[in-house]
Amino acid sequence: MRLTLTALVLIAGQCLGADAPLRFSIADSWTMPLADVHDGQPTQGILYDMMQSLARQVGSPAEFHVIARLRLQAAMERGDVDVRCYTAQSWLPGLSGDYIWSLPLITQRDYLVARPDDAQSVDLATLPPQAIGTVLGYTYDALQQRFASSLLSRDDARSQDQVLQKLQAHRYRYALTNKLSLDWFNHSLAPDQQLKPVAFVEELALGCYVRNDPAVPVQRILRTLLRMKMSGEIDRLIDHYTGVASASPP
Repeated sequence: MRLTLTALVLIAGQCLGADAPLRFSIADSWTMPLADVHDGQPTQGILYDMMQSLARQVGSPAEFHVIARLRLQAAMERGDVDVRCYTAQSWLPGLSGDYIWSLPLITQRDYLVARPDDAQSVDLATLPPQAIGTVLGYTYDALQQRFASSLLSRDDARSQDQVLQKLQAHRYRYALTNKLSLDWFNHSLAPDQQLKPVAFVEELALGCYVRNDPAVPVQRILRTLLRMKMSGEIDRLIDHYTGVASASPP
């Protein structure tokens, strides 16, 4: 009887382990086309679809934790989440060896943008001192030195969408945004109302990193992400949402 009970306990433990969720962090600053968050949970978007597909292929249910951007790494360190995506190694220079990075998955292109009536090209190196619209907690490597030396100042908003709304409302002259978010913001606007890039800022290769914990199927996650990238699955997700953003406004 003792052996039978022991075997049952072991089997039950294996079953629970197989059903353990894969816990993803979702930055509360993400907006479409990256992720659309309602009532504290993502419902659609490039990253939501990518994470759902990753969890399904790994064989675990997906669990999403919406967290303020500045608290994302603390959540990883506490073990509250297992995978953080859409980030760059340059944003986390002091990261310990307790995490393993995927290959780059998505290319992000950041631009300085302006309203359509003020859309002349500018030189970032000679931009006069002023406030620039930025996302709270987001690092802009190419402009970090100018922000640190107060040659430019940040006007932070909680999300990329809010940054662009404030630009549209004349709260500042210029804002920083990635091309995916800009296209999504513009797609519902008439052509003469759309925000315009006035300077290219930087291009970043973004990926995911995973907690290096025996309870997390790290190598299976990394192999699956590699397969998703090499098969074109991730690029097709991007094309699906950017195709929506590229459609002509009504």
